[in-house]
Amino acid sequence: MAEHVGSIRVAVLAGSMAAAAIPVGAAEVTPARLVNADKEPQNWLMNHRTYDGQRFSPLDKINKANVRNLKLAYAVPLGGGAGNEFVQATPLAEDGFLYITDSWGVLYKIDGTSGDVGRIVWRMDPKQQRQGRNRGAALWGNLVITAAESPPRIVATDKETGKVVWESSFADTPEVALTSAPLAIKDKIILGAANGDQGVRDWMAGLDAATGKRLWQKYTIPAPGEPGSETWKGNNNAWQTGGGAVWVTGTYDPETNQTVWGTGNPVPMFDPTYRPGDNLYTNSAISWDPDSGKMNWYFQFTPGDMWDYDAVGTHIMINGNVGGQPRKLITHSARNGFFYTMERANGAMVSAKPYLDNINWTKGIDQKTGKPLDYDPNKDIQTYAGIANQTPRDPTKKVCPSIAGGNNYWPASYSPRTKLTYIPAMTACSDVTIDTAKHSKDKGWNGGAYRTADRYESNLTAVDPITAETKKSVHLQYPNYSGTLATGGGLVFLGLLDGTVAAFDDTTLEQLWKVNVGSGFSAPPMTFEVGGKQYIAIASGPSASAKAKLVNTPELKDQRQATVLYVFSL
Repeated sequence: MAEHVGSIRVAVLAGSMAAAAIPVGAAEVTPARLVNADKEPQNWLMNHRTYDGQRFSPLDKINKANVRNLKLAYAVPLGGGAGNEFVQATPLAEDGFLYITDSWGVLYKIDGTSGDVGRIVWRMDPKQQRQGRNRGAALWGNLVITAAESPPRIVATDKETGKVVWESSFADTPEVALTSAPLAIKDKIILGAANGDQGVRDWMAGLDAATGKRLWQKYTIPAPGEPGSETWKGNNNAWQTGGGAVWVTGTYDPETNQTVWGTGNPVPMFDPTYRPGDNLYTNSAISWDPDSGKMNWYFQFTPGDMWDYDAVGTHIMINGNVGGQPRKLITHSARNGFFYTMERANGAMVSAKPYLDNINWTKGIDQKTGKPLDYDPNKDIQTYAGIANQTPRDPTKKVCPSIAGGNNYWPASYSPRTKLTYIPAMTACSDVTIDTAKHSKDKGWNGGAYRTADRYESNLTAVDPITAETKKSVHLQYPNYSGTLATGGGLVFLGLLDGTVAAFDDTTLEQLWKVNVGSGFSAPPMTFEVGGKQYIAIASGPSASAKAKLVNTPELKDQRQATVLYVFSL
């Protein structure tokens, strides 16, 4: 595969990184700090807080005993006045300063050091149209690094001044979207491209963190002759528009120097007749070498997917004992309704069990291979449990879970305290129909249509990741498009589309506290500490795809979507 060199604009900063502009005492976010992020419990230095993706904070000043006293400390309005903004970003926190993006890709630095007000220090506006999604920033050195579009590019902003230091453009693939927060690993910035549902062939890339120079780029859909290309059959050259989007930030294991990212569905998403075969490397967990972009291993969850069951959600890294032996593992609560635990070294299956009650697309998962029990490697188009649409003449069929999942892009969390994973899961089903007219850019590349008569609601489910067994589950009246946060205070926090922020006991899943702010959430909660005080932060403003899930929720049809960063404390 040919490598490309991205076009780079380096700001005129008197030669280098403008070190003179850095105030005395301002700490750089070094690779060592990122590897040891868990040693800075007061901060949240990367998208998932730590490389393992656990989204667990050891902070415990807000705990089961006092969380009922949690109240609003301050709020910071974000975005503009067009009325269609949203926020999907996790704020980063360093020494009381917060960094967050809005739906226009605008990056905010917010001073929260006083603890009772959030003052915007600066805003970096990449001057673009509203993005479909923007999930936040990365910290590296004295830079805050974010994604922008029109054309797709990565922007590095000076942490102190708010001035752009460099931009790295991906103008050679203008149709992609950059939605995930970048991941800083050693001296590189790792990111993935998305927008696969629009007939895009997506990729992973590594940039030089100091300059933005593109060092490597690898496509998630193989070209003819490359390994995996034999899984794209037929005469439509479907690999060219095959998808494999990378929507969500991956995880990283410093010991083995591998970074694991999930990929999206094949395209067109509902019509497998256009793209016969397993369609690698869609719907997969892929381990990459961040230095070279070499693929170490992959595991495909749903071969030949026809229900948009992509695998873009977080692949959480944990250590545990299996059969009395210590093991290094990866866990994933998949959109298809099953919870998978795999060996971190090679993706070999440890266990796979349902975390939802209502799953009808397959009869189960083979515990040795991790493949569906009804998967047939000799078939170009899978039948699974018989509810797939095999041809456009087939009637509409109901599939559970819905095409939204299950657990989708909103992140689960893991608590080393309880050794449980907390899964935010949708509970609806979808009716899916093939439509071969939708095989073009103009028609949207869907290959069909879906609808649901169900009311979209959600579960908070606690799963033992070693055995994949559900330990506790509670049902919630509204969808969770936000994710979960686990803390050392014995709490699990989440946000719902009705505007509720709530805290649950991490053992019993009893709801201990809640507040409703009137605008729904599609951004994850996080926590930080400053001045000896712990805070919980979450940004409101549901995305268009999130708001669409309120179609059968009439009491919320007139709900507004304000974009506000809410910060709570005792």
